[in-house]
Amino acid sequence: MTDDDRQDRPAPRRAAPALLGYAAVRALGVLVLALWSAAEGKSWLTLLTARWDSLWYTRVAEHGYGWSVTLPDGSVHSNLAFFPLLPWLERLGSALTPLSYGQAGMVVSWLASLAAAWGIYAVGARVSGHRAGVCLAVLWGALPIGIVASMAYSEALFTALAAWGLYAVLRRHWVTAGLLASLAGLTRPIGAAVVAAVWVAAALWVRRERRVPWRLVAGVLLAPAGAASYVLWVGHRTGGGLLGYLDVQGQWGNGFDGGLAFARFVADKFTSLPGALAGTGLIVGVVLVVWLYVTGVRQGQPVPLLVYTGVVLALALCSSGYFGSKPRLMLPAFPLLLPPAVALARWHTRRPAAAWVLGGLALVSAGYGAFWLGGSGPP
Repeated sequence: MTDDDRQDRPAPRRAAPALLGYAAVRALGVLVLALWSAAEGKSWLTLLTARWDSLWYTRVAEHGYGWSVTLPDGSVHSNLAFFPLLPWLERLGSALTPLSYGQAGMVVSWLASLAAAWGIYAVGARVSGHRAGVCLAVLWGALPIGIVASMAYSEALFTALAAWGLYAVLRRHWVTAGLLASLAGLTRPIGAAVVAAVWVAAALWVRRERRVPWRLVAGVLLAPAGAASYVLWVGHRTGGGLLGYLDVQGQWGNGFDGGLAFARFVADKFTSLPGALAGTGLIVGVVLVVWLYVTGVRQGQPVPLLVYTGVVLALALCSSGYFGSKPRLMLPAFPLLLPPAVALARWHTRRPAAAWVLGGLALVSAGYGAFWLGGSGPP
């Protein structure tokens, strides 16, 4: 182990400011949600554990795969669309505790979100220094859709596996990176983004070093194993072969069309004044996301991070399906926040106002999360 590796190890004590800051942001979000829910006569626990996709995950945990709903238009929504790692952990948590499957899923998400914040800090600290790593983790928690990381959804679990997988890639721990990429692939379809990061990083390393160690080969082979196993199993179960999982997703209205459906969705907003405001907001949001990505390229972010973020954004923005879920689908793209995290870290060295900025964002996130989850929410 080199001296750089020793200094870069994400010890809990060094990561404590990031973990405490993130935990405070998310605790504020849950507290505001609880108060909002009480005022509206709703249950904050139900909102976090038993709505939308949470119900699909808990049905898989309780009854396994094979359950589906036939809609009036004849399309079939099958629970085969949901990857298995979160339901497996929900089943384990419910078996070991008195919690329901949904409550166990929420606990998994809470613990996974802390692991994600730690991994995000580790990536940020390695790339841009300790202060930037702290700001990156807190910024991720303070996103307007940060409440999703407190729900019985798979985003927090996936982000934890992705962040630590990327950290392993940056340190060239190929076997660990491959294992984490494989687990990420058992969590969400965008596990492909972590696989791509592992493969590109490995290819660049081989090109530079002119040798192929067995650990690198093992990591490259392990990386797609999780997603490939589940997709092949679905294809076998449905009789659809290699395209079986795509058929399942197609029944849900999900597919990759290069963003045409999303563009039409935005264009349709400009048929009325309220809609035009919403459409303008969507365009501004997409431009902001693209600008952050380009800024990361210009600032020289490591190629694996750029590959990972690019694939996550491409799959989120260029797919058809329910467009209200796109912000949620981009939640794992945490490297987008590196440029503002670096700026805040530099600002903080001169004036404490950076803490006030993060605090203000946390308040906005808590209020928006309660409003969003109490209304249309993140299906």
